[in-house]
Amino acid sequence: MDRSVKRSLLLAASSAIWLAGCSQVVPPHMKPIPAQAKALLAQKDMREDAPIMVRIFKEENELEIWKAKDDGRFHHFKTYPICNWSGGLGPKYKVGDKQAPEGFYKVSNKLMNPNSSYHLSFNLGFPNAFDKAHKRTGKYLMVHGDCRSAGCYAMTDALIEEIYAMAREAFTGGQEAFDVQALPFRMTVENMRRHARNKHYAFWRNNLYQGYKDFEETRLPPKVDVCERRYLVNVNFVNGKAPSDPTAACPKYERLPVEAIPRAPMYQEAKSTAPNQSVAKHQTQASSVPSQASTAASQATIGQGRTFGFAPAKPSVAGFAFRANSRLSR
Repeated sequence: MDRSVKRSLLLAASSAIWLAGCSQVVPPHMKPIPAQAKALLAQKDMREDAPIMVRIFKEENELEIWKAKDDGRFHHFKTYPICNWSGGLGPKYKVGDKQAPEGFYKVSNKLMNPNSSYHLSFNLGFPNAFDKAHKRTGKYLMVHGDCRSAGCYAMTDALIEEIYAMAREAFTGGQEAFDVQALPFRMTVENMRRHARNKHYAFWRNNLYQGYKDFEETRLPPKVDVCERRYLVNVNFVNGKAPSDPTAACPKYERLPVEAIPRAPMYQEAKSTAPNQSVAKHQTQASSVPSQASTAASQATIGQGRTFGFAPAKPSVAGFAFRANSRLSR
């Protein structure tokens, strides 16, 4: 065989092998949930596509993922170390202060960024209605990879891949948006006392503490509204209308009982032929420690004679991709 022909055939074969290898490369935003995390999900009897909730604690440098289960409540899945965050304890005020935000945020799939300059990211949605009511400014406030921060919460690349995959599967399963509680620290009574002299204490006590406390006691993401430039947590407006202006006076409201706190939209009443059973309602106590609250929550039901479960699982689509958002530059 002619030497030039042989060389061409060898090059063609090498190129085919190289291309075949490249075709197996999975982009970071499409990587599956790691095997170790899958094993933990199975161990905790959690579905991969169940709704999630995220809590962030600055002082402890921790990010938590909680997963919904068939009892209608969220259970702790895993705690991840935050690699880096910038600024100090307290909220973000303006562009350029390099302060990581604090507050209650919702993240939809439109806020997921598979093309991030920091490996992968999701936008917290800052400024939200509360932030805007206080004329706070800033953009591109993210949870991302690369372990570098200028106002964001930065993870290692490996951890953001796992967190991103958990969110992706929850969206695939039907969750429209997941809640993020970005908090200065675990807002226990002891920690609140320890920080009582901090200049941000009034903000924490009047706006964030109730949301932290309610979740600790109920294991349900709180219903959050904004009026009079403050957060209202788990309330029902007597006239049936939530405030549309976050700076206006709050309409008359009352605290929601635990059984009336909204559940994730993907929950549906189970079509069971079992006879109705009367079950005592969950009673919350301000003095309950988290383990006691979790145990009580898992034993509670919503109303009487009804249970809640997930709709049939939606298949995890291998080609699932989030819509690119040109505003998500990070």
